[in-house]
Amino acid sequence: MLDQRLQNAKLVLAKLLPQIPVSLEGIEQQQFIGQLLNRLPEEVHVQLRTAIDCLLLMMESKEASDIDLGGVGSNGWVWFRVHGNKKPDPDLANFSMMETNVLLLNFLMPVQREELSKQRHIDFSYQLLQVGGQQRFRATVYSELNQLALNMRHISANVRPFQSLGLHRNVAMLLSMEYETRGLILITGITGSGKSSTLDTIIDANNRHSNGHIVIISDPIEFIHASQKCMVRHREVGRDVRSFKDGTTEALRQDPDIIVIGEMRDAETIATVLEAADSGHKVFATLHTSSAIESIDRILGESPPLEQPRIRERLASLLTCVMSQKLVPGIDGKLVLAKEVMLSNSTVRAAIRNNHTDEIYQVIQQGGNEGLMTLEQDLARLYRNHMATYEDCLNNANHKKRFEDLVKYDRKLI
Repeated sequence: MLDQRLQNAKLVLAKLLPQIPVSLEGIEQQQFIGQLLNRLPEEVHVQLRTAIDCLLLMMESKEASDIDLGGVGSNGWVWFRVHGNKKPDPDLANFSMMETNVLLLNFLMPVQREELSKQRHIDFSYQLLQVGGQQRFRATVYSELNQLALNMRHISANVRPFQSLGLHRNVAMLLSMEYETRGLILITGITGSGKSSTLDTIIDANNRHSNGHIVIISDPIEFIHASQKCMVRHREVGRDVRSFKDGTTEALRQDPDIIVIGEMRDAETIATVLEAADSGHKVFATLHTSSAIESIDRILGESPPLEQPRIRERLASLLTCVMSQKLVPGIDGKLVLAKEVMLSNSTVRAAIRNNHTDEIYQVIQQGGNEGLMTLEQDLARLYRNHMATYEDCLNNANHKKRFEDLVKYDRKLI
């Protein structure tokens, strides 16, 4: 049976939809709906908002990380991503595109509707209050073929233990403000690879064990860190600061020990991040790349050709660690972390300076005693320890032949 809160929302929508002219579409339709919503009493807004809150509450029981609805692609269904697999929920009612357009516009504040109208998408964080606490979500509303769609990702209320990352002692020390007070550390991976969770784990470890000041600049802010031994500031792009560049520049004047940049999206942000690290601070940032070498090449590729020699020199001296990760389906049906770890030793620094990044993979492969590890080596470990299947590990390898060779070598040793 359909939840009563969803039934109530359906009844409200049935009364509202006939008031929307069928001749309107796209931005004009959305602006009309916005004006219509502005005239409605608060109890109607609450009934519509409660419908989305109801769907968000279902995520916990389903162990879902994401929810999607609206737009052409949803085909009327509500979709959940559970342990890496995104599927529609057949037990929930279908929502027409017009119904979800109204639901999503009602979900936004008037100022957010204006931003959506200008940019055709809007990113924000959402807090769901309930008995016993609160749940936080990262949300994006965007346009798809003139219709509105929503994705929301659940932000865990708990940070996983630092030990669960399974890092070598050398790497753990490098991430800690107690042992290293400067340098650039990159956490990289594709969307949905758990970069934010790993970064929050590292921030939490520093917050609990070191005295200092951490400034987090993100879009949006996801996990809220309660200040412990560190004072932790959270600045959300678009709400507290205009851009990553502005937030990073302003952070330099706020007496930080650690600056955390949620995402290095463009050349301007990359240049500002390098400047922050060059000023002697410890800087953490994320990047949408799948390996350490790709991360270095991406930073260089975003720089003007004439600037690249200077950027190579700065990167060689500033970059201390790159951790690239993927989430792999585990034998138990859940996701397990596979990672590549590069530490900037003298050989890596020379390769960056001399533009020989193709040599770095072999350095990582041979640096196990120092804490370096290729993604393929970690995937082979997962397979060896019966944590993931051969097929899933092979599918997630960046260099499939190298993974196959590692597994063959392991079999020879048995």
